Amino acid sequence: MSQPTTATASLDTLAQRIRDGSCVVGIYGLGYVGLPLAIRFADVGIKVIGFDVDPVKVDKLNRNLSYIERIEPDTIARIREAGFEATCDFARSTEVDAQIICVPTPLDSHHQPDLGFVERTVDSILPHLRPGQLMSLESTTWPGTTEEVLAPRLQRAGFTPGDNCALVYSPEREDPGNAQYSTAQIPKVIGGATPRCLQLGEALYAHAIETMVPVSSPRVAEMTKLLENIHRAVNIGLVNEMKIVADRMGINIHEVIQAAATKPFGFVPYSPGPGLGGHCIPIDPFYLTWKAKEYGVNTRFIELAGEINHYMPHWVVQKVADALNDHGKAVKGSRILVLGLAYKKNIDDTRESPAVEIMSLLQDKGAQVAYSDPHVPSFPQKRDYHFDLQSVELTSENIASYDCLVLATDHDGFDYAALIEHGQIIIDTRGRVQGENVVDA
Repeated sequence: MSQPTTATASLDTLAQRIRDGSCVVGIYGLGYVGLPLAIRFADVGIKVIGFDVDPVKVDKLNRNLSYIERIEPDTIARIREAGFEATCDFARSTEVDAQIICVPTPLDSHHQPDLGFVERTVDSILPHLRPGQLMSLESTTWPGTTEEVLAPRLQRAGFTPGDNCALVYSPEREDPGNAQYSTAQIPKVIGGATPRCLQLGEALYAHAIETMVPVSSPRVAEMTKLLENIHRAVNIGLVNEMKIVADRMGINIHEVIQAAATKPFGFVPYSPGPGLGGHCIPIDPFYLTWKAKEYGVNTRFIELAGEINHYMPHWVVQKVADALNDHGKAVKGSRILVLGLAYKKNIDDTRESPAVEIMSLLQDKGAQVAYSDPHVPSFPQKRDYHFDLQSVELTSENIASYDCLVLATDHDGFDYAALIEHGQIIIDTRGRVQGENVVDA
């Protein structure tokens, strides 16, 4: 009987460590995706090391503190007691059996995919790789990234997926603020560079996720994630366009949607708003449109939805200007309070929030802009926007002092009765309030 090669033996050892739960998992990127996943693995008894380039995050976690509103410090303390630790030292990558990469994949200034975070993370791991490790990419990206960007890097470092290492793609499906589905309950799509890679990846994630959805390749898994988010982007683009048409006709689009939603088949309600927010929906479609051009395909339907959704903050600002004009005021010099900085209600996540774009557009027109958000006490640091602002307390005096209120995010924590009673003008982008001083946008 032939003896197993050293490479094969390393993957056999990895498989055994995964089976018996003695494996160590490294989570790279401790944000809205990586930290909940780290918590889940730690809660099922898997040793987790969290890696991040932000020393502030690492320090907070190691002091049992949280920087994400929905994650309590008690949760961090619990997983710390279970052995979780955070670090900026990528040399410790040699200690882990699996590297799960959960870093941002934004667009650059030309609306092109920016894989810089992924590439820098992988390049920081490579010097510390050893045979018998599994690498999983969870960041949303274009179909082919795992096999065209990650695999060659591994191979140049002497590692061959399916031989002496494993490589998989398994897209994140986090939905901040959704209490109905926990990380464990959301089915996990996964594709492996080889059948052995897929087998090892499934076994690893099965410790933490209840339902695994294996697919034939990383490219299928990558495309699956894009389809999920493009589906939402296109339908939101449709309902946003319908909102503009209905507004011109003097029809309340929210009443229309509520009526249409009573149909028990063939219709899924989507809500219009001031634009798209979050890391996925405003960004992911452009990863596919960019890659599709390589194959000579113009994704006109997707790009049209993107144009409509990108226009919505401008639509809101025009509504503000019209409402102020009706009251004999100009945008320039007006005091305008934007209600809600997060991209959706009841969370503290401001990534790609249309509220920020609205603030920027209003400021460019000369408005004195402020914001109020019970979940975001201070304006966060961002690459493209800079406001030195703190959240305004919504007292009756403060509400009345602004020429216009813009309801960008309909947090349940807002006192809507007080807003209606004391607000001079309310521009409602969410269909949340009604009154003589309310303008739908």
